[in-house]
Amino acid sequence: MILELRGVRKDYGGVPVLHGVDLAGRGGEVLAVVGANGAGKSTLIKILAGAQPMSQGEMRIDGERVELRSPHDAHARGIRTVYQELTLVPQLSVTENLLMGNFPRRRGGLIDWPAAHARARELLDAAGFGAIDPRTVAGHLSVARQQMVEIAKALVDEPRVLVLDEPSAVLAGTDLRALFALIRRLRDRGVLVVYVSHRLAEVLEIATSIVVVKDGLVIGTTTPAHTSEGELIGLMAGRRLEQIYPDRRAERGEAALSVSRLGRAGKFDDVSFTLHAGEIVGLFGLVGSGRSELARCVFGAEPATSGEVRIARAPEASGQVPLARAPAASGHVRFRTPGEAIAAGLALVTEDRKGSGLVLGMSVSDNIGLATLRATTRGPLIDTGRRRRKVAEMIDRLDIQPPGCASMAAAHLSGGNQQKAVLAKWLLTGPRVLILDEPTRGVDMATRVAIYRMIDGLTREGLAVLLISSDLTEVLGATDRVLVMNQGRITGEARSDSATEDQILAYAIGRAA
Repeated sequence: MILELRGVRKDYGGVPVLHGVDLAGRGGEVLAVVGANGAGKSTLIKILAGAQPMSQGEMRIDGERVELRSPHDAHARGIRTVYQELTLVPQLSVTENLLMGNFPRRRGGLIDWPAAHARARELLDAAGFGAIDPRTVAGHLSVARQQMVEIAKALVDEPRVLVLDEPSAVLAGTDLRALFALIRRLRDRGVLVVYVSHRLAEVLEIATSIVVVKDGLVIGTTTPAHTSEGELIGLMAGRRLEQIYPDRRAERGEAALSVSRLGRAGKFDDVSFTLHAGEIVGLFGLVGSGRSELARCVFGAEPATSGEVRIARAPEASGQVPLARAPAASGHVRFRTPGEAIAAGLALVTEDRKGSGLVLGMSVSDNIGLATLRATTRGPLIDTGRRRRKVAEMIDRLDIQPPGCASMAAAHLSGGNQQKAVLAKWLLTGPRVLILDEPTRGVDMATRVAIYRMIDGLTREGLAVLLISSDLTEVLGATDRVLVMNQGRITGEARSDSATEDQILAYAIGRAA
């Protein structure tokens, strides 16, 4: 047995998070850990990584009791962790990120850059991520490829225990297959891979054993041969989820957003589509297809080099009045800033919630109120009472947990509740068009269902939604129609209720369905 946890407990400020976790893994095993958001998985990962000390209990490696006081201690014991959230230095190259502290040197101490780039190339090729140029600045890579670099970085010291936190959340197609091939090679070399994921179909494919965590306790251990996705969901949620996706009956209204021949040099070109009030349109594409770049360009976060965007004028207000809504733009628009897009009625939930969606050190309340700060000011002062009421209403509407979290730092929320906080921030702006980039990344199935139902409810009120996802099942299950991108162009469109995964994938690789 390489790794054992016995009776591990963890408290934060007197609030118990882990209540006595027992866990064991052998070399040559893929040990999957699954559980709903808030179950304690993130805390467990931090303890394994040496980033957080346990409050009680013990850890044993090769039968020897150890105490990990820092990530350095974990590395010394052969434990490496790849977190869901990116930790690369974006201003440095892939090579510099991979070999930081381990550069080959020439006589005299200077870095041997040709040798360094060659070593980085070896690491990427060995991991199955050979499409990445080691000389590229890390911040210029897509989130998916940055995730690949994170995984390759963890292999530099040939770990005995590799902890992967939601490694497939932004990967699809050939990239996901490359990850699974890597995990199987590591398993065959005797490495213990601890695989933490909400994607249960993948867990059943890759794991040799599965541990289910709920409310800080291990409530079940099984194998893929003796369980099913439905049974795992039932254990995680405490109940069976009979239906994942809502029945879509929302009526399609007038055009809310029209994009015509939009382009950004080197990213995408000649993209045209129309999004109607009351509909959910999926946008699917493999890594490098340009889908996220398109979203940022429509939102004004990146400048377009060609084409136009047309925004429908707001209808007469009815029902609930949003906290903030500026008069809508009409006609030809080139948003120079996200502020202009927000004023026109657009909102964008980015794929990197911690990097660009939240300020982790700020309270949940302050994060939710960020995009509507100007609307709650009276002269030089903030109308704190009105702002507090609106934020509280949104926390209640989206069921952001734990109760009373408004004053809590956003960093202490689980991943699913952080995602809800980002959604709450943008819904307070009263958008007519909502762009969601990987909205369920790192979110458990029960929370996914809640998000799908919320999106469905918003479209029934007339909102138009563009849902960008690398999850084919989600794209087909949660939308009305699907647009597919390949190499910066839209290569296909299909109705979600009649399309097949094979058809969508064919469009995604640029082949006629």
